[in-house]
Amino acid sequence: MQIGEVARKVGVATSAIRFYEESGLLPEPERTASGYRDYDPSVIERLAFVRAGQAVGLTLGELHEVLQIRDRGEAPCRHVAELIDSRIKEIDKRMRDLRKLRMDLAGLADSAADFDPAECTPESVCRILTSTN
Repeated sequence: MQIGEVARKVGVATSAIRFYEESGLLPEPERTASGYRDYDPSVIERLAFVRAGQAVGLTLGELHEVLQIRDRGEAPCRHVAELIDSRIKEIDKRMRDLRKLRMDLAGLADSAADFDPAECTPESVCRILTSTN
């Protein structure tokens, strides 16, 4: 199967397929006599896995680890579950950080409503961000 056909079936650009190949996520395909890539049909499932993994925030490095486990003939499910748990923890932390940031911004917005631009000194860029209330 040539790269264009693979790209159409999976819904990715041919450049992405080449990138995944160069990154080690896809095995190097056989070549036709004229030098065209000739992909095994199993590449479709592998690309679907890569896209699904990226969609839930796994990195290419993490996906590469999973694929290496599978290529050794082992089921990578436990490793995938650990990656998912780790990703959930990262998201939870990010959400906590974003809630704190929102509270800080809301405080700045309240302070900004009370600032009179006429009171700003030429030495100050903007007192909203640098004022200590």
